[in-house]
Amino acid sequence: MAPLAVYVHWPFCTSKCPYCDFNSHVRERIEEAAWRDAYASAIDREAARTPGRTVTSVFFGGGTPSLMDPATVAGVLDRIALRWTVPADVEVTLEANPGSVEAGRFAGYRAAGVNRVSLGVQALDDGALRFLGRRHDVGEALAALAVAQRIFDRRSFDLIYARPGQTVAGWQAELRRALALAGDHLSVYQLTIEQGTRFATLHARGDLALPGEDTQAALYETTQAVLEAAGLPAYEISNHARPGGESRHNLAYWRYQDYVGIGPGAHGRLALGDGKHATRQKKSPEAWLAAVAATGDGTEEETALASDERLSELLMMGLRLAEGVPLARIAAETGRPLDAWIAPERVDRLVRGGFLQRDVRRIGATPAGRQRLDAVLSALLAAS
Repeated sequence: MAPLAVYVHWPFCTSKCPYCDFNSHVRERIEEAAWRDAYASAIDREAARTPGRTVTSVFFGGGTPSLMDPATVAGVLDRIALRWTVPADVEVTLEANPGSVEAGRFAGYRAAGVNRVSLGVQALDDGALRFLGRRHDVGEALAALAVAQRIFDRRSFDLIYARPGQTVAGWQAELRRALALAGDHLSVYQLTIEQGTRFATLHARGDLALPGEDTQAALYETTQAVLEAAGLPAYEISNHARPGGESRHNLAYWRYQDYVGIGPGAHGRLALGDGKHATRQKKSPEAWLAAVAATGDGTEEETALASDERLSELLMMGLRLAEGVPLARIAAETGRPLDAWIAPERVDRLVRGGFLQRDVRRIGATPAGRQRLDAVLSALLAAS
């Protein structure tokens, strides 16, 4: 049986960050008992469709999962262990905000079964944190990181760069400070303008300008160089880890392995009897909760993916990784080798341009290709 990853979405935040387009909502009151019951019912439904599977990772994402009561986290993990096989070394990650209230819950999450925490620090500069709409300051972030270091053997935190007015020298200094605090993993994301966000409104009317393309490129290249020199090379476009410190759960996505999505708006990819299925849960927290309470199923849409769709998804995810995509994996997933899908001369052009590399075992994007992956994928997957 292929291994299984489980994603659990907690859709609530105390406020909406201006750059965020995730499925997150602010609510004055949350009935956690109802959510515990709904998560249990949704797990039961997915387990009935995937009997005998072994869960190798669980990820609590959001929203702000560190707003969950530890008892809710424990209830979810207990239900997963009841319905699937869960080995002793399962990776269980919980995303957390660095506010002192959430940090104080870390011991409760560890007791519940969480063994890895990912902190949404986002910046080590108070002005930048205010610009990003974060509710914590640098002092609170440092305090939360200290608590995480005491309680969890594995931890990560996020940073956002390419902020307005940011310089390469300033970013180098921030990265060096981050490295002094880092465990075995760092996630470093370039700020982008996402549709429907407050930043998109400001950008559209000219009140927010990102650094120019040359500066963005220099900031990206600085990130790669500084972190690799410190022993945290990029194993994915935005994720850096010491050897063995990679996020197993996120690798399941990028390697196009099976994962179940539980909770409002969660997506999943599952190999079932008639092929690979894409699933999407109802986005509204209230609609999802009501549907699960009524029928045990909060699914909004489920479709069986055609072979060409699986190829596109496999390449879109796998080329983000430094390791690339095994050619045997392409044939096994789609039923045909890569050269039957994409003309070899198209791949060769990208190889000659320095954007792809290919040998007898795998195809991968070069560092230059990963920096321009959208364009590489467009060229690779475009209709002949």
